[in-house]
Amino acid sequence: MPNSSDCPFCKKLAAGAKLPDAEVVWQFPHSVAILGQWQYYQGHCVLVARTHATELFNLVEVERHAYLDEMCQLARAIAAVFKPHKMNYELLGNQVPHLHWHLFPRSVDDPQRLQAVWLAIDRAERDEGERRRLSGDPLRREATAKKLRDKLREISP
Repeated sequence: MPNSSDCPFCKKLAAGAKLPDAEVVWQFPHSVAILGQWQYYQGHCVLVARTHATELFNLVEVERHAYLDEMCQLARAIAAVFKPHKMNYELLGNQVPHLHWHLFPRSVDDPQRLQAVWLAIDRAERDEGERRRLSGDPLRREATAKKLRDKLREISP
């Protein structure tokens, strides 16, 4: 499927090397790992498919398998670096209909660890204090991305 000119992820991927180091974690053959906005969940990443598709079944089998393998490789790196209690994976696409997985590392000391992340994010849409809390320290973003890049460099085939 060709890229869509009005898709925010297609535009972001087209920017390529112009994206800041604090944002791009890793360039896989079939996807790009971007550091997610919600760094309260330290290591939160979004894995964006290079192909503009709205559903997993839109990808040809070989590409779909490679994309899912890349997601597992990213999850392995996040787990190795940040040691979460559990990893949550979200593939929705209701707001941006371009294949992308959110990987949320969940901490055992998260007071809302039994709730869906999206409940907190929904609150952040309406509450600036919650938005700042969930976004995390902006100064740590580049260090977080670097730690993940270093681990991916180490574990990449």
